[in-house]
Amino acid sequence: MKTLKQDNLKSLLILLEEQLRLLKSRRLELVVCGGSALIALNLVQRATRDIDVVAMISEKKLSDPEPFPEELRQAVKKIAANSDLPGDWLNAAPADLFRMGLPEGFKERLTVWEIGPTLAVHFIGRLDQIHFKLYAAVDRGGYHITDLMALNPDNNEIWQAARWVLTHDVSIGFLSLLKDLLTELGYVEVICKI
Repeated sequence: MKTLKQDNLKSLLILLEEQLRLLKSRRLELVVCGGSALIALNLVQRATRDIDVVAMISEKKLSDPEPFPEELRQAVKKIAANSDLPGDWLNAAPADLFRMGLPEGFKERLTVWEIGPTLAVHFIGRLDQIHFKLYAAVDRGGYHITDLMALNPDNNEIWQAARWVLTHDVSIGFLSLLKDLLTELGYVEVICKI
């Protein structure tokens, strides 16, 4: 399976924009998080297998990315069929994060790549990556912890992220896992504030 790195991510987005133009698509604006955003903004040096869309922008407002517009689904499918990418190489798997509420100031921290007349891609900011990666690290661990630590968050950033993740899972079990993770990662000072 093909992996996406900084050198081929932009090329893939250009190909997507070309396909959208061929399909006579209206202009689409995607908001991307995860590995692709980390790579695009040069926050972490690594590869990823997909592009995660957390939201879309329509008339300057954030909106739910699901369902994808038909022309976007067609373009994604066509690119997958003609390459070694999986069918879900562009997906809305993190859409629940949008539905549950994004961090305060999220939209103002986006960085946009104007790919062409029919496609703009907005990548989430470093602080929002810290929020999302902390949430995923508590839930799933693994490379999410690696990504979080590569972002080198300070105590205040972790505290902000911890407050946000606790609005997404209010269970005692999650709080306990969060405190364990913060202890393991050396953010003991933050625990007494949450």
